[in-house]
Amino acid sequence: RLSADKISICSSPAKNMSYLEGVSCFLVAASLAALSLGMPIKEEHVKRNPNATSPGNPRDGTYGIDISSYVSQNTFECLKGDGFNFAIIRAYESDGHPDPNAPGNIANARAAGIEYVDVYMFPCPTCGSSGGEQVEAMIKSLSGSDYGQIWLDIEGPQYWHSSTTENQAFFKELLVGAELHVKRTGVYTSSSQWGPIMGSEYRGGSSHQLWYAHYDDSPSFNDFSPFGGWNKPAIKQYVGDASVCGSNVDKDWYP
Repeated sequence: RLSADKISICSSPAKNMSYLEGVSCFLVAASLAALSLGMPIKEEHVKRNPNATSPGNPRDGTYGIDISSYVSQNTFECLKGDGFNFAIIRAYESDGHPDPNAPGNIANARAAGIEYVDVYMFPCPTCGSSGGEQVEAMIKSLSGSDYGQIWLDIEGPQYWHSSTTENQAFFKELLVGAELHVKRTGVYTSSSQWGPIMGSEYRGGSSHQLWYAHYDDSPSFNDFSPFGGWNKPAIKQYVGDASVCGSNVDKDWYP
């Protein structure tokens, strides 16, 4: 897009114009010539389609990925080059142990210039330890790591108790455990998972940000319907199990 400032500068060039300003003016002149001939100006790497399946114009929102396996710094650099600007990294596994790859993944993402790095926790309600103890173990394993908030992964009824009352009590333990460490906490779930696990009327997580999943390949909140006390989401996971830069990731987005 041609700005009035660029056209004005190039129409009255200064003698001490820099090399970059000269190149810019050359491109402006070429674009004006193209317009005079009725030729379209090509805009590289700009996707204005709100249903685009890959990162596009920054005005369309912010794109990111979440991962559950080791990702090298080079791969994170590739992901950043493809327009993914945040990463959410698994830090606790469903078998009741911290993910040993998490500290390295966080360090690699930061070294690659990923601006926002959070972690998510897949808790184990049936492993015998309390929610608070599991949060404690995860945070201890991340000592020295530079990450933002914790997302509690609430999905898979098979991993939880059959009693929603027991599940609600465990969920509260997770929240209290995170709060003791002054960690901001969000919730990853969807209506199809939250209801069977916590009960469709339970609103115990609604004061925390929601990251929801709906694999419709559409980076937008147009599909969202309120549930669990949440009226507005924070992040959407819109593609699952995608191969990007040679790594298996889920694609996420927020406006």
